[in-house]
Amino acid sequence: MLKLDSPKVDDVSGPTIIRSKLSSRIAGAMNLGASVRINKLGVSIIGGVLLMIVLVYRNSGSSEGTAEMPLEMAQTGARVSLKKLLAAAIDAADRGGKIVYQIREEATLHEQSKGKTKEGANDPVTDGDLKSHMAMFYSIKNAFPGVEVISEEHSSSDVNQQAVAPAATSNEEVNSVIADDLTVPVEDVRVWIDPLDATQEYTENLRQYVTTMVCVAVKGLATIGVINKPFSNFIAWGWAGHGISPKLHISQDQTGPKDDIAHIIVSRSHTGDVEVVAKSAFGDKTNITQAGGAGYKTLAVIQGDADAYVHSTAIKKWDLCAGNAILNALQGKMTTLDGTSIDYSSREMYKNEGGLLATLYNHDLYLEKLKVLKSTKSH
Repeated sequence: MLKLDSPKVDDVSGPTIIRSKLSSRIAGAMNLGASVRINKLGVSIIGGVLLMIVLVYRNSGSSEGTAEMPLEMAQTGARVSLKKLLAAAIDAADRGGKIVYQIREEATLHEQSKGKTKEGANDPVTDGDLKSHMAMFYSIKNAFPGVEVISEEHSSSDVNQQAVAPAATSNEEVNSVIADDLTVPVEDVRVWIDPLDATQEYTENLRQYVTTMVCVAVKGLATIGVINKPFSNFIAWGWAGHGISPKLHISQDQTGPKDDIAHIIVSRSHTGDVEVVAKSAFGDKTNITQAGGAGYKTLAVIQGDADAYVHSTAIKKWDLCAGNAILNALQGKMTTLDGTSIDYSSREMYKNEGGLLATLYNHDLYLEKLKVLKSTKSH
């Protein structure tokens, strides 16, 4: 298990501070009433002020372990607790996973096609994608109304947002691993969700590849990642600089390609020319594994089932962000094929066009070996 340093973090502002400020204001109002003669109009004014203070306090209170958050969250200058957001991300991924599982078991997928990808592969969507999206998206939005959430799917206009319970903002496993917290400005946060990764494999009943994922990016950096494998009852998470899930198996082999043979994992449906180039880079004995789902492939690298995950064509950032964050928590790397870090700060820039390399160890070695892919254009 890698040791992670936990930097000093900001104090979390909470109801205690609000309570203290309100007490001072109420006391001041009472002293004012005692020192001056109050007519009926003055009583009405002071009564109205006190009522407003009480209402502000009531709406601003936040209880530990609940999904309630201050209404000021949506305003500029508000801050958000990343520890609570991690707990909410785990809960949301779990909710989505349960829906995905149930729909697959009942065989009520109602598969449709979004069309073809640029590589000519079918791009399907199912009830699993859409219903998982609604549960994940709105559970996070209802718990953190000021946070921008970016999803692969879209909600219908008639969805009842209030019917979705807010995501839980406390998690026992997280609390057992991480004692501290960090608050950041809400405008710096983007939450990327993939309600069902590996939809093609889902339709083919290749359940092992399917995941639901949530990622929290702070100032564009993948910071918190959650990957749920709903058909394996397995949820992995990581928070860069703070900790990782104790359930996550982490490869300890830092020696590079096993037996001088590189084990590369690539996409089943978007292989492109990566298989040919990988064998050219690492030799004919290179072991190439085709698999579905970016979440599955990133976990394979983390667990030591592959040395590197390579992708040569365009890929959406909601497919990548959660795995990228867990790799960051483990001091691994996910970059484009020219070594550039992936920026998750913009909804509009949702495609990663520069290819992909994900490794737990020896990232620069693989970048150098795969440099012939740097000129590959995404189509």
